[in-house]
Amino acid sequence: MTRADGDGNMDGMSGPYVIRGSVSLPEAELMWRFSRSSGPGGQHVNTSDSQVELRFDLANTEALPEVWKRRALERLASRLVDGVVSVRASEHRSQWRNRETAAVRLAALLAEATAPPPKPRRPTRIPRGINERRLREKKQRSDTKRGRSGRDWG
Repeated sequence: MTRADGDGNMDGMSGPYVIRGSVSLPEAELMWRFSRSSGPGGQHVNTSDSQVELRFDLANTEALPEVWKRRALERLASRLVDGVVSVRASEHRSQWRNRETAAVRLAALLAEATAPPPKPRRPTRIPRGINERRLREKKQRSDTKRGRSGRDWG
C-alpha cells in the first residue's frame, strides 16, 4: 500500500472505510483533531501532533439508513456528546497510522452499533422418547441403589 497518490500528495487515505455492505464512512462528515500524544517520547514527540481524535456527527448524518441511525443513537447513547461520537488513537508514533487506526475503530464501532438485533431464540422441544429413556434410566438407578441398603439383611 502506498501512501502517495498520483499527484505526489501524501494525503490519500486508504480508501473508504466500510461499515457494512455498501455503506461506508463519508469522508466529508469526518471531523479530525490532532494533538500531542501523552507519555514518553523524545525530542520528536514534543513537536509532533500525532494523537488523533476523529469525530462523527451521528445525529445529523445522511450517510446511514434511518433504521441504522436510530439503532446506533440508541446503543451509543452513553458515548455521544450532542449526537457526536468520537474516537481517539495515539498508539502509533506517526499521525498517519493513528488516523488509519481511528477511522477503522470508528467504522467497527458503527458496524457493531448498527447491526440488527439477534433473532429471538425459539425453544426446542425435547422428543418424548428421550424424556422417557431418561426417566427409565433414573428409575433403574434408584432401584440399584435401593437394593444396596442393608434393610433386608438378616
